[in-house]
Amino acid sequence: MTSAPTQPSGEPVRLATGALLAAHARDEALFGVTRVLTFAGARGLSAASGFFFERDDRLYLVTSRHVLFDAKSGHTPDRIEIEMHTDQRDLTRMARLSILLYRGGVAVWHQARDSGGEVDVATLEIDRNTMPGGGVLQPFGPQHLGVGFDCFDVGDRLAIPGFPLGFFDTVHHLPVVRQASIASFYGIRFQGQGLFLTDARMHRGSSGSPVLAHLGVDGSGLQRWSLLGVHSSRMDMATRDLVQDESLGLNCAWYADVLMTLTTGDL
Repeated sequence: MTSAPTQPSGEPVRLATGALLAAHARDEALFGVTRVLTFAGARGLSAASGFFFERDDRLYLVTSRHVLFDAKSGHTPDRIEIEMHTDQRDLTRMARLSILLYRGGVAVWHQARDSGGEVDVATLEIDRNTMPGGGVLQPFGPQHLGVGFDCFDVGDRLAIPGFPLGFFDTVHHLPVVRQASIASFYGIRFQGQGLFLTDARMHRGSSGSPVLAHLGVDGSGLQRWSLLGVHSSRMDMATRDLVQDESLGLNCAWYADVLMTLTTGDL
């Protein structure tokens, strides 16, 4: 017979019940984020992060563009797989969806350019008819982009849920969340590009994660988020002495308003 886990005080730890899990299934930071596995045929290439975005009843996967194609490194997958829960009361039940990246030799995903060059964000529309029945999904949407640039300051806390180095809760298939802060003037294009900087300890595998600001709680007690950006990569200095100088610990986050361009439905 095993005893219940206890807190330091000796009181039993309150484990999540089915009702609690069902309530938190509305949290986008947990159930709007997914692993993105890339493949060339049957050969696995990489693991990254992504999240779901819904607009006008159309569902999209959002990730970093370099996850789907990166000419510089020769990364050219032809399909991806994503995961989603199928039972909000039993998080061990999962389904995996395979999505081809090209149809007739033409990419089915979309990216954007602006005055600063290529934007390292890509969207891929998901056919709802291919999704597993009973899928537990809480996508982000335009309502998460409605907060103005003047609402956030340098140093404000952020949360970045994802799958760093492929690490996550392998039993319940939930992401882990890294704490971050805004490290450059939010609302200003850093060095002329459509991104701002975050200060956080990030790793490979986090590319494509949503960059979130916590807006408090709603009447049901659940967290509510503002989607500020899409995490892309670490920012480093080419002149850094690799022996004497540590990495800056800064990262690029592309402004999330690019999603309104990438989900217009007529691309």
